[in-house]
Amino acid sequence: MAAPAQTLLLFGATGDLSRRMLLPSLFGLHADGLLPTDLQIYGTARSQIDDAAFRETAATALEGLVKERKLGKGIVDGFLDRIHYVAADASQPETLAELGKVIGPRADNGLAIFLSTAPSLFEPTIAGLEAAGLAGEHTRLALEKPLGQDLASSKEINDAVARVFPEARTFRIDHYLGKETVQNLLALRFGNILFEPLWNASAIEQVQITVGETVGLEGRTSYFDGMGSLRDMVQNHMLQLLALVAMEAPAQFTAAAVRDEKVKVLRSLRKLDAAKESVIGQYDAGAVMGQPVPAYAQELGGPSNTETFVALKAHVDNWRWHGVPFYMRTGKRLPRRSSEIIIQFRAVPHSMFAGRGAALQPNRLVISLQPDENVSLSIMAKVPGLDREGMRLREVPLDIRMPNAFADVRRRIAYERLLLDLIEGDPTLFVRRDEVEAQWEWIDAIRDGWTTNSMTPKLYPAGTWGPPAAIALTERDGVSWHD
Repeated sequence: MAAPAQTLLLFGATGDLSRRMLLPSLFGLHADGLLPTDLQIYGTARSQIDDAAFRETAATALEGLVKERKLGKGIVDGFLDRIHYVAADASQPETLAELGKVIGPRADNGLAIFLSTAPSLFEPTIAGLEAAGLAGEHTRLALEKPLGQDLASSKEINDAVARVFPEARTFRIDHYLGKETVQNLLALRFGNILFEPLWNASAIEQVQITVGETVGLEGRTSYFDGMGSLRDMVQNHMLQLLALVAMEAPAQFTAAAVRDEKVKVLRSLRKLDAAKESVIGQYDAGAVMGQPVPAYAQELGGPSNTETFVALKAHVDNWRWHGVPFYMRTGKRLPRRSSEIIIQFRAVPHSMFAGRGAALQPNRLVISLQPDENVSLSIMAKVPGLDREGMRLREVPLDIRMPNAFADVRRRIAYERLLLDLIEGDPTLFVRRDEVEAQWEWIDAIRDGWTTNSMTPKLYPAGTWGPPAAIALTERDGVSWHD
């Protein structure tokens, strides 16, 4: 692993992501003494402000965290002393020269750059960084999604990046990989002998991955309507979750070993029959959590064929997962916010209790990522009693609620882990180029199938779990979604 960077440069430093996630994450790391002592943080954006104004913006963004953790003024002031601001416009690469003048003398001691701009600006921004002397061998670059709209545009972006930054110094962010429960999936699978012998087609009947959102466009109109749920959520977050569920055990917990196994899964995904194995929808007017909400077209201000909901039936064609369907669904304006993975085990081959009137339910493992982090395993247990009218069994959950199990450990924002890994140069939880391109190849084939079959989104009322066809997608296999 490379030496820790002594300088962190944040593009889009005055934007929403910076205020909500990046600055609070960096402050949390600072408050816990985890940042390198000499690390200096430089923010850049088009806004013509000075250090004092940027620090004021940062202080406002940190108010909630400071109050929650009851932190003193000295800790806040120490963090604010670390941060600086240099105005630059990513759409005008020549303006990055000022960054070179300010940061250039520090670059040889390690520079980490967090680039959060429109994909169309990646190439000129990288060219501007190179011209400003900020792309040397001691610089690493983190890229926030989206990384293209399809395989061709993704390759174009990756080629532009690779011209200046080799793969070893390129960190592609998928913030889901920074979530504690996602990382705990690896610990659950590979740190316990209990599950791994059963983690295959012999014992697992099907897998479900759901990422549900209650929100609508939320000011992301131009971005989302050009992407849709398949490219916004499935291409990155959900396929990464699928890869972690389905991957073989890496020999070591290293970046190369983990990512090698993930990419094998992504390349094993069977090409989808779009007409039979995918459902797309768009939310109509309805009610979410008791509040009326408008239709997508109304929020957008006109008609659109962009999908706000997608459900898929995927297969991983290898020995471990032969015949096991992976059902995935994601959408906006659904009944509740949730991200969860369901591992549905097969029924026991023979029930010795059937003659006593007891019904068995197959075991189920539920891994909840948000809003609550939890791992729950359902098992069958006998209901207390004398059983004079037959034996009764009941499904009982064994819950491992992460906040309770680790009450003595502070829960961290996903970006805390990712920013610290970027600063320290550990790429394990970042996405490699071959992973991204394998994901896009599979997604492009689905979209081509939609076009070939003239598929358009079916309306579903806001506050429901998508179009009726999404229910049929699983029901015809004798499976129900875990709602």
